[in-house]
Amino acid sequence: MSARTDKNSYTIIFAIGMVLLVGALLAFASSSLKPNIDENKRLEKQQNILYAMGVNENDESSANFVSTEDAPELFNKYIKKQIVIEGDKVSEDENAYLIDIKKEQASAKAGNIRKLPLFVGEKDGKTYYIAPIYGKGLWDAIWAYVALDENMVVQGAYFDHKGETPGLGANITQRYFMDDFIGEHLKSQGKFVGIDVAKGNADPKNEDKTDNEVDAIAGATITGNGVSAMIKSDLKLYVPYFENLKND
Repeated sequence: MSARTDKNSYTIIFAIGMVLLVGALLAFASSSLKPNIDENKRLEKQQNILYAMGVNENDESSANFVSTEDAPELFNKYIKKQIVIEGDKVSEDENAYLIDIKKEQASAKAGNIRKLPLFVGEKDGKTYYIAPIYGKGLWDAIWAYVALDENMVVQGAYFDHKGETPGLGANITQRYFMDDFIGEHLKSQGKFVGIDVAKGNADPKNEDKTDNEVDAIAGATITGNGVSAMIKSDLKLYVPYFENLKND
């Protein structure tokens, strides 16, 4: 006698079987692809850090990374030291660039000491200090790598996002926005104040680098506020390191 396939029990059993099968296939695919995904993330971080300190393939208007093939060699060439700051403790760690900034923020909120990675690069006889920062835009996460000199003056920056609005908040990845930060001071009269992404900025051509402001992106107020907030909250944590640096 043939099996009855029109019963509810058959449908439920079939559905459960398909869910288990698809779940097993997805788990296998995820496990198989994890090494490639981790490698791509590693290369992307190296590209981001290099971009911030000016090691990139930019043309006249667009922002372009060095290739993934060249990134490891260039990273080893230009990044002379990787530092981890934990409270008063400063140590070197060749894998500091792999620290998850989002997880460190969450850990700090739970009362733990946050690990702050900092990358010391050298190019054309100049020293760069590149710090990763992480925040919240309009829809989802935003983050950046900001290159500073010993006086906490911005020497370069790379911004990115997870889900900001195309043509509006997503334009933080555009070169015209990122380049505006070059030369901006994070301090005013010796005190850390950060940089505001300001609507109605009185310096739209960005000629005044000591006003602690850059021009906002039209229609992207909340994303701009998120950029301002993560600069102020995250880069402020590096102030003691730079103060000690000047005293050494």
